[in-house]
Amino acid sequence: IVWQTPANSDYIFRNGRHVRPYYFEFISHVKNRWAGKTIVDLFAEEFKGRPYEYYVNAVKSGRIQVDGQIVPVSFQVQSSQKISHFLHRHEPPVMALDVTVLQEETDVVTVSKPASVPVHPCGQYRKNTVVGILQAEHGLAPLFPVHRLDRLVSGLLILARNPAKADCFRQQIEAGKVQKEYVAKVIGVFPEEEQIVDANVSYNARGGKSSVERGKPACTKFLRMDTNGTHSIVLCKPITGRTHQIRVHLQHRGYPIANDLLYLSFRIDPVCTNCPHLAPKGYDEEGLWLHCVRYSGPNWSYECPYPDWA
Repeated sequence: IVWQTPANSDYIFRNGRHVRPYYFEFISHVKNRWAGKTIVDLFAEEFKGRPYEYYVNAVKSGRIQVDGQIVPVSFQVQSSQKISHFLHRHEPPVMALDVTVLQEETDVVTVSKPASVPVHPCGQYRKNTVVGILQAEHGLAPLFPVHRLDRLVSGLLILARNPAKADCFRQQIEAGKVQKEYVAKVIGVFPEEEQIVDANVSYNARGGKSSVERGKPACTKFLRMDTNGTHSIVLCKPITGRTHQIRVHLQHRGYPIANDLLYLSFRIDPVCTNCPHLAPKGYDEEGLWLHCVRYSGPNWSYECPYPDWA
């Protein structure tokens, strides 16, 4: 019940890729600051996504246990005890696009990741991930992602098939021996000559957004590939790897990605009921016009086909 191997039957394709709800055990150990609280109060205060009554019923029915035992709602937890929450999990849907295997080697698998699908289990996603889908539809496991792409970004994803190969890639990336190339569709006529943006990037985890201000050093090289006078296709070469680096550097230079609602500037109308909810939610959201096309390192290179919009 801790982890169920993803299978083809887990997925339903209906205006998106949905996952059939399933039971999952979340495990946590009691922190010192939780000690002395009742099991119900602990959950109600620390995990506010569900009503108090739910936690009362979950404890009474054994959905929430302490050290593998059913306890009363008045039970006071102690430091280091193991808490299990058996949850009926509903994953958000993603776009109904295939995770295409590009190349399969002894130690490495490369795939074309579709937009909206997370790389690995995180947050609300477990089976609706690249790793989960590859295990269910291609029998590829275990897999160790060498790098990550934001959920709404598409393109090349490299996955090692064993820890040793993953560590080899990690060492090359940390040593600055790996080159990355992306393509983006931006608003405006991007300058013809190469542009280098050398601006610190600070990521606000609470807001889920980066900004160019006091933060970690970041550098990206940009080269215009084409333009129609309204939009431009830009080759992006991040030298560093900060969160949302390409997106925020393009915005900083004045050429934001054309459908990147997070980094586009809008005039907020205080009367409009849509303005507070500009970003689309759920499976009907649009993939970002940012696509990873190439990773290369010492004596190796992997590529992904360009998207239709490029």
